[in-house]
Parts: sequence; C-alpha cells; structure tokens
Amino acid sequence: MTLPAVVRDAVTAAGLGAVVDARVAAGGDISTAWLVTCRDGATVVVKTFGRPDDGVTVPPPGLYGCEAEGLAALRTIGGVRTPDVLAVTGSAIVLERLAAAPPDDDPAFWARAGRCLAIMHGVLGPRYGWPADGWLGRLRQVNTWHDDGYEFFATRRLLRWLPEPAVAAGLDAADRAALERICHRLPELLPPAPPSLTHGDLVRGNILTADGRPALIDPSVSWMWPEVDLSMIYCVGQFSPPSRVPDRFFSAYAEIRPLDDGWRERMPLLHLRELLSLLAHFGNDRWDMTGRIRQVLRAFG
Repeated sequence: MTLPAVVRDAVTAAGLGAVVDARVAAGGDISTAWLVTCRDGATVVVKTFGRPDDGVTVPPPGLYGCEAEGLAALRTIGGVRTPDVLAVTGSAIVLERLAAAPPDDDPAFWARAGRCLAIMHGVLGPRYGWPADGWLGRLRQVNTWHDDGYEFFATRRLLRWLPEPAVAAGLDAADRAALERICHRLPELLPPAPPSLTHGDLVRGNILTADGRPALIDPSVSWMWPEVDLSMIYCVGQFSPPSRVPDRFFSAYAEIRPLDDGWRERMPLLHLRELLSLLAHFGNDRWDMTGRIRQVLRAFG
C-alpha cells in the first residue's frame, strides 16, 4: 500500500525524521491509524481520515484539532493519561505511540482503569455541554450549553440525530414518537447526576496503556452524565462478547464512585445515543441498528 502524502506531511509537521517504514495499524470506518517509523528512530501513530482501502479523504474541518483539544482536556482537567499530540494538520494528527490494553486476565489493570475513570468523572463542570461542538465519528456532536441534564440529553444526544438522512429513512413515525415519549420521561427513568467530564466514545478499544497505566484515546468530550460513558463500555461489550470489559472494571469504579441501584438496567437507554449515531453514520445494513433501537424503545417507551 502506498503511503499517502498527508502522512509524510504530518510527520514533517511534527519535526520528525524521514519516514523509513509505515504500515496500517488499525483501519476503521472513520480514520486509519498508521504506525510510522522515522529515520531518527521515533515511532509514532498518524491518523488520517477514511478507510485504508479507500485512500485518504479530506476530514471535516477541525476534526483532528478537536481531537487534540479533547485529549488535552482529559489530561489537564481529568488527570488521565493520554498520548502526546506531536502535530495536527488539516488532514492528520500525529500521536505518541501507546500499547494496547491487556486482556481480560489482567484484573489489576482493569481495576486501575475503573478507578481512573471514576476519578475523572469526579471532575464537575459548570453546565451540561462544552464550549464548542465536537465530533462523534464524522458527524457533529452538538454541545450547546444547557442547565438541565435531561433536556440536554434529550435534545443534544437523542433527538439531535432524527434529521440525519439515514435515521430519517430508518425510523418510522411510531419510532420517532416512542423516542419523544422517552425524552419526556427521562426524569422518571434516570437518576439525576451533575455534569461530569466525560470521554464520550468510551469503547474498549479506546483504552490503551502507557507503562501499565491506563490511557484514553479518541475522545468526544463534554460535561455530561458519567453513566453515558459507562453505557458505551458496557453495551458495546455485550454486543461483542470477545471484547467485554471485565467486571473488575465496574467494581473498582464503584469503589471510588458508588453506582446507583439499577445501573445495569439503565445502560441500554443511555446507549441509545450511540445506536442512533451508528444508524446515522452507516445506515441499517450492517448491524440492524433499527432493530436494536426498536428494542430499546419498546423496553423504555
């Protein structure tokens, strides 16, 4: 595979030596991570927009700058280890290389990760939202400030997806009505919680390690309910059993921040934001997102 020019340009912007080796370390639906070794011995990760077999495409304006700001917030405000950002260009971001998280049979690491997240969630913000909109995948994450967490979650995290073309095509009038009913009932369905610093896209793959210390990547930060983060790491694991997060993660989290009764039962409702986002991004063909959304609507509507 030919190394895209934007990767070489990003390495140059980081002030590193000439590229001597590069390979795709991870290729997703949004970005491709290149593992790049330079002549001066440095090995870094360069993220570019698009799938590896589609070639590099132009990212939404400010996508990687927003990622860099989110990483800085997690580190400076939340006290979480994140990769150093070595350069940001209009088409790429250059990051310190970190290691993958250990497997399930390392309970000590997952306990540290749970406590780390709990401490981060203990950092409270002034309101729900963020000073600017961000990105969730390649679509806008709307972060307009609000004093009411229920209203914020309803309008900025759930109803916000309804105008997206794939969501409008995938959900019928009954689905939309059920979603609106759930939004009205959120104060009955979810316990109140203050605005905490949240990662926003906390799938297991976004937890790495740096010298045994948990580290986070790929954030979509905002001041929001902590259980929204928990729903990501809990529910995605349920859909893909090999990637389930060990129970020690949640029990260690609860040592720092006790979990309200019924938290496991609430996870699918909070995860509805992610299901709507996936439907907006990819339509219904791959994962039957419409069917999964309807299951949640039936359970809570």
